[in-house]
Amino acid sequence: LCGVIPHLLADEIPGEAQSMLMWLMRLKTRFLFLAGVLAALPALAVASDIYGFVDNEGVSHFSNVPDSSRYKLVLRNREDYVAKSDERYHLRSTTVDTGPFAGLIAHAAMSTRLDPMLVHAVIATESGYNARALSPKGAIGLMQLMPETAKRYRVTDLYQPEGNIRAGTRYLSDLLSMFGGDISLALAAYNAGENAVLRYGRKIPPFAETLDYVPRVLRKYEELKHPKPALKPPRG
Repeated sequence: LCGVIPHLLADEIPGEAQSMLMWLMRLKTRFLFLAGVLAALPALAVASDIYGFVDNEGVSHFSNVPDSSRYKLVLRNREDYVAKSDERYHLRSTTVDTGPFAGLIAHAAMSTRLDPMLVHAVIATESGYNARALSPKGAIGLMQLMPETAKRYRVTDLYQPEGNIRAGTRYLSDLLSMFGGDISLALAAYNAGENAVLRYGRKIPPFAETLDYVPRVLRKYEELKHPKPALKPPRG
């Protein structure tokens, strides 16, 4: 299909749906994400992992057979449950691929070249996926952004998930660039502000909250990257 999703069950998609998919994938916009495509084409039964990236012109590309290192996993197959003989079905890891705001997070991560699992780890730690979260200090929404920070990225309604995630991922991406890709320093700056990290000689500031925050996000990040197998329920 125009080289964007090669071999993605093309023979199983009705002609009308194929035309819609080709039109959508040609749109040069950063607001096109895979979840929207799948939602618009319910007849498309995805049976394999989907990878994607956003090129320098802002065009989103998706494939189930990635042929470049630019492709990153954005959606696993929909077989979220595994059954063996007479055992109960066990939920396979879903947080990154099918959890709350998964499509928005996947697209924003691709647009900013972030690992979506890192974004999930930040959101899980910051707000627990509560889009209405408000901290005592005034941080708002999913990624707990201060209004002053959000204004840098032209976002004003921080309770709106798409804008909050867009501003938060851009800010996190900028911090990673500022600190040479050092995730720990970027997270410290996300929590305490970049000026605090610079003031302490590009080291994690000795603030109790920040010293607790950074390892908590990193632990969550590791859990998402290396999920533990689901425990089997005891037999009754």
